[in-house]
Amino acid sequence: MRGIGKSFGGVAVLADVELVVQPGEVMALLGSNGAGKSTLVKILTGVYTRDAGTVHVDGEAVVFPDPRAAVASGVRLLPQEISVMGDMTVAENISLADLPLKRGPGFPVVDDRTMRERSRALLDQLGFASIGVDTLVKRLSVAEQRIVEIARALAGKARVLVMDEPTAALTEQEAKLIFRIIHRLKEQQVAVVYISHYLNEVFEISDRIAVLRDGRNAGLYETRSASRGEVLAAMLGRVADDLYDIKGSGAVGDEVLTVADLSVPGKLDGVDLSVRSGEIVGVFGLIGSGIETLGRAVYGALGPATTGTVLVTGAAYRPESARVGKARGIGFVAADRKREGIIGDLTVRENMVAPFQSRYVRGLFVSKTAETEQARRWIDLLGIRTRGPEQVMRTLSGGNQQKVCVSRWLVDSVKLLILEEPTRGVDVGARHEIYLELRALADRGLAVLVLSSDVEEVAGIGDRAIVLDRGRIVGRFDRGTPPAALMAATTNDPAFNAA
Repeated sequence: MRGIGKSFGGVAVLADVELVVQPGEVMALLGSNGAGKSTLVKILTGVYTRDAGTVHVDGEAVVFPDPRAAVASGVRLLPQEISVMGDMTVAENISLADLPLKRGPGFPVVDDRTMRERSRALLDQLGFASIGVDTLVKRLSVAEQRIVEIARALAGKARVLVMDEPTAALTEQEAKLIFRIIHRLKEQQVAVVYISHYLNEVFEISDRIAVLRDGRNAGLYETRSASRGEVLAAMLGRVADDLYDIKGSGAVGDEVLTVADLSVPGKLDGVDLSVRSGEIVGVFGLIGSGIETLGRAVYGALGPATTGTVLVTGAAYRPESARVGKARGIGFVAADRKREGIIGDLTVRENMVAPFQSRYVRGLFVSKTAETEQARRWIDLLGIRTRGPEQVMRTLSGGNQQKVCVSRWLVDSVKLLILEEPTRGVDVGARHEIYLELRALADRGLAVLVLSSDVEEVAGIGDRAIVLDRGRIVGRFDRGTPPAALMAATTNDPAFNAA
């Protein structure tokens, strides 16, 4: 791709952008939210047409008026959200775009045997003979569903595979499976464009790194000789400050949340913790440790399955439902922003006021003016990058969507804010902004409980850190404890213990 330009409504989004990827190479494409990554990839995959520039695949000039044309030229996209059909088999999912047919009784029918044989060969080619082609996809793990998606791309004879945040919903062990496949793709001379906000992944898996900033090329690096500092500087337009160098007032008040012997069968076992006004408490755990359950149990989303004692601002509270949790002053931001956080087709304003819309009733009607005033207030205070309160939510970047999810709980009645994976799928610059906002909210007296599988995040932003493993608390740490100490609490790995 050379000289690529694209404008929307007279505003230039891309200007003279170049991206060159060789066969068998993994090119990491990085940039902050709004840098132009998504627009460039949509041009490459036929979603958008370019205003300027050229695209060549295998040396031939191509024009993609739609995604079907891109697929025909061997350009495939692995989107951030997994797109499989859960009630169809592995073989059916892999063959979905090109079902083999045979002559039937007066009309063609699917050649089931050929479909299964092709799918088996593709999975064997990727090194995953253990995945059965007759298995319903909904019975697979998230990582295995990703593998099925990749096999489907290869069924279309992919020459260029664009992977957009392929490990965002995966554990570290599951991510290793995807890396293993990428090595296989390199051996088969497939060119991979790898988009990720996780720099540790980028430096592990890529051959080169291309950085976009403000719709232009900002840097091209050989991964083996590049440093994280220079890549971050190219992304942010400045030498990146320490991501977690965030200072607060240090003023801590009374306990807002007190939990004793909190249990959920098979998930949590006798958890004790507390969070004070003005304090951020981080809970770290690997996927399956209980972090995906703890916040929901406290909020009430698990209903009567939860046992134990919970106090909110000193008063007994039984977390029977999310409605009760909200009424008791608890806000909750889910990890899966797309499915549980935002209402994509509604506006920023409508998303912000959703939990407390009754506050904006004037007489017999909801006051749009009052809602707009509230929305503008938090857009300004949280620095949400949007064209205004009426912008459709799904068109915002991930970091700005997350800020909207937080803002909806910032009303006087909310005393405790619980956040699951607060910066998943959010770029480095937006992560720093979210951390600053969480600290500012704590300084105003809010109690904040962060649940994260990112050990550096918990160690970096928490006034205190707690480690969960197999549903139990296995470590408690003060601010400033190195991430390796938190990780050591979950493993017997001597390397961690030595650190």
